[in-house]
Amino acid sequence: MPRVKLSAVPASALLALAVLFAGCATKEADPTAKWSPNRIYEEARDEANSANYDKAIAYFEKLEGRAAGTPLAQQAQIEKAYAQYKNGDKAQAIATLDRFMKLHPTSEAIDYALYLKGLVNFNDNLGFLSSLTRQDLSERDQKAAKESFESFRELVTRFPKSKYTPDATARMRYIINSLAQYEVHVARYYFSRGAYVAAIDRAQSALADYRDAPANEEALYILVRSYDALGMQQLRDDAKRVLDKNFPNSEYLTKGFKPKEEPWWKLW
Repeated sequence: MPRVKLSAVPASALLALAVLFAGCATKEADPTAKWSPNRIYEEARDEANSANYDKAIAYFEKLEGRAAGTPLAQQAQIEKAYAQYKNGDKAQAIATLDRFMKLHPTSEAIDYALYLKGLVNFNDNLGFLSSLTRQDLSERDQKAAKESFESFRELVTRFPKSKYTPDATARMRYIINSLAQYEVHVARYYFSRGAYVAAIDRAQSALADYRDAPANEEALYILVRSYDALGMQQLRDDAKRVLDKNFPNSEYLTKGFKPKEEPWWKLW
């Protein structure tokens, strides 16, 4: 085979080759190339336990490909979701969990996947800033709370004996109270601005959708005050009778609306 004289090669081509070879020389080799799947898993766990979630996620992703089709790959996927959640990548965590449940509907970890999905949305709705601003969960957007509730409800319904069910049940109760309080918060807002019809509508929504929630005491009081402001005496008296029956010692009728205090909700 004839050899090409370098003098015959254009300078631009030589420069391109030099750049290509330089890139190849500086490209880092994959340190996990000769690792076993078990070692990758252990390294990922070590990084996650050290709160190095970016590295842990990268290792779990490698393991998903390296051990595809095995239980270890499933374990990597579910633990990657947790690492993403702890790393603040909540949208990615949800996507990973949805993919896991779609690909492995009969997995023994489905109950945990549902619990973790509920937890991601639960904590996303709370947010650490709420403790600094003293902002009640009921005053914030409720989309994440509702999605969290749906995940917990599916867990409780499908896996009543799961070890995650008791905590999910407690969180569902909290979310219900929060959603009721949200409706009442909006109703109080409308009442304070003289929008009595709108206040009545939101208070009735709380009473209809969230029975037995603590916020219903204030919802009934808002109905009493709103009907009174509109001169609707019969409806006012009906609402008062219900308030007296369900909350015989209510202080709303004697003291009015309560001043805003420390958030009533509990950070988990």
